[in-house]
Amino acid sequence: METKQLKWIYLTILSLIWGSSFILIKKGLIGLTAIQVGSFRIIFAALFLLIVGFRSLRKISRRQWKFVAITSFFGTFMPAYLFAIAETQVDSSIVAILNSLTPLNTLVLGIIAFGIQFQKRQVFGVFVGLLGCLLLVLSGDSASGSQNYIYVLFVVIATLSYAINVNLIKKYLHDLNSLSITTGNFAVLLLPALIILSTTDISQTIHFQETQHSILFVMILGVLGTGIANVVFFKLIQMSSPVFATSVTYLIPIVAFFWGLLDNEMLTPIQSVGAFIILIGVYLSAKK
Repeated sequence: METKQLKWIYLTILSLIWGSSFILIKKGLIGLTAIQVGSFRIIFAALFLLIVGFRSLRKISRRQWKFVAITSFFGTFMPAYLFAIAETQVDSSIVAILNSLTPLNTLVLGIIAFGIQFQKRQVFGVFVGLLGCLLLVLSGDSASGSQNYIYVLFVVIATLSYAINVNLIKKYLHDLNSLSITTGNFAVLLLPALIILSTTDISQTIHFQETQHSILFVMILGVLGTGIANVVFFKLIQMSSPVFATSVTYLIPIVAFFWGLLDNEMLTPIQSVGAFIILIGVYLSAKK
């Protein structure tokens, strides 16, 4: 199959997996804290990847391990906790929409720090996306007293972290296969996640049925939504570009929105307009 066709297939698979990740985080938070959700997510993904990809670690050179460790922090460690913290106060569908800022941040950081080429239309797209973000957040803040929209800042920081990650991979790890990158990332993070989890009260609550159900949801999230999805994502970055790879966030909000409807989450008309404006901005910024 041609690369052009294959990259669109990868993009669709990722949108379905990651679009479902936000509702899995929400279900995980029923019986777990945000820190526990983030830790379990990393732990389950790490155990899965070490089983299937341990041999691939030999392909990572001593020079590359430094960048593998850095990308693990920006691409996995920070987002795993930040998204969980955000969803303690904000609906999963809103978080998924704000995740669409990732391509915009990828472009901005790519221009500033990595010297990538850009067009005026792409810069215009960044401003359009930010306008949609402001509309979405401000309208939601005024319409809902049960949600704390200050927590969207955690999502914004996570998208910045993703943007740093994809640019680093494209520049410094483009010659390393995706399984090696992903397995290396989680090999680095396994011990820190275990240490962080041990500082919580999980040993006292793990026998509760509610906690066990939440752990099951996070296990699915870790193996499918983090482990397998990251292998596909890094492969997509290598065969295309950072901006194209992160344009998976066009489709993620659509999948997440339908999951949110099933879980009684609703967008106000103004929030829907804001979400649409964000996607227009992402389209303009990602279009060559």
